[in-house]
Amino acid sequence: MQTWIVLLRAVNVGGTGKLPMAELKALCERAGFTDVRTLIASGNVVLRGAGGEREVKSRLEAALTAHVGQTVGVLVRSPDQLQAVLEDNPFPNSPANRVLAMFLDAPPAGDALDGVRHLTVERLAPGTREIYIDYIDAETMRRSRMVLPVAREGTTRNMNTIARLVAMAQG
Repeated sequence: MQTWIVLLRAVNVGGTGKLPMAELKALCERAGFTDVRTLIASGNVVLRGAGGEREVKSRLEAALTAHVGQTVGVLVRSPDQLQAVLEDNPFPNSPANRVLAMFLDAPPAGDALDGVRHLTVERLAPGTREIYIDYIDAETMRRSRMVLPVAREGTTRNMNTIARLVAMAQG
């Protein structure tokens, strides 16, 4: 049994994809996972289960589709992989609540940052299987209208949330 960190896409954010965390926890347990814990009401789960990353993703996607009647994006990482996201943050001097990692299933394509629209002072950098976004300051974050085409394939978490998930997974 391995510990996994699961990030759901578009759950309980901006009025979309309502899924109470108690239901999500129960759904994960019915799918055969143990030691299931959630963090904040935005689709963050730490759990233990047999199988590799793809199997965990597949099982949860099937369970979620059956439960909510539509596809829910599921991204799965090991605690070490999420720790590496923290360590590889190219914007370590920016506040952790304003630096986000957009998690993707695969490494970002070489042109993943092409086609970004409405970029002002935000900074972007590709990672291993994520794209880092630095919103510089609270005003930039609040007013940003940046459109990153690859965003429809991923989900974002700020560095504080990532650190809390790693701590949960290791604790």
